[in-house]
Amino acid sequence: MIKLYYWPTPNGHKVSIFLEETGIPYEIHPVRIGQGDQFKPDFLQIAPNNRIPAIIDTTPTDGGNEISIFESGAILQYLAEKTGRFLPPDIRGRFEVIQWLFWQVGGLGPMAGQNHHFSQYAPEKLPYAIERYVNETNRLYGVMNKRLADREFLAGEYSIADMASYPWVVPHERQRQNLDDFQNLKRWFHTIQRRPAVVRAYEKGRGVSESATVDAQSSKILFGQTAKVLG
Repeated sequence: MIKLYYWPTPNGHKVSIFLEETGIPYEIHPVRIGQGDQFKPDFLQIAPNNRIPAIIDTTPTDGGNEISIFESGAILQYLAEKTGRFLPPDIRGRFEVIQWLFWQVGGLGPMAGQNHHFSQYAPEKLPYAIERYVNETNRLYGVMNKRLADREFLAGEYSIADMASYPWVVPHERQRQNLDDFQNLKRWFHTIQRRPAVVRAYEKGRGVSESATVDAQSSKILFGQTAKVLG
């Protein structure tokens, strides 16, 4: 059994997609990030960076005690190795996937996240910051579009690299990106969007949270963090 500590954000969706794709039994433990659940001591025991998602695997493959994992990329790699799915066993195929997984967690996610912050949530609209991150998101879309010119998915076969990247393209309109400018990426996006497991993952996300509103109090919790909040 996988205990998924989750909120329906792009990083949260990465893991629920994998779990739906593989059919691993799992249960969702909502972490209401707008209310500060991510700073509760019990959650910090498994996610010291106070970010979702995190998992606890109650039946690890080594037969030992339950194991907890935080950071979405590490979770995807762990689950792929546990199941033998969506990560090739050969060294060339394996690192083809891993490098694109790292590209997402180190590039697409953080840059699109800053895009969201400065264009959607920042109390002061800073034209330079908005342009900087909208342009960088555009550049990264271009990297994906070029990569997908001669293959169906980022690493050839559908993999954890695609599961990691897709949720960060879902809000492309909020990122001020037009998929019509990236025809290969658009084809990839709609192919993944139609996968039954992806549909189920997003439906479960909507069941967890009916609202994505960020008010003044939740904004302070989400964006006003310093080391002091961890005690």
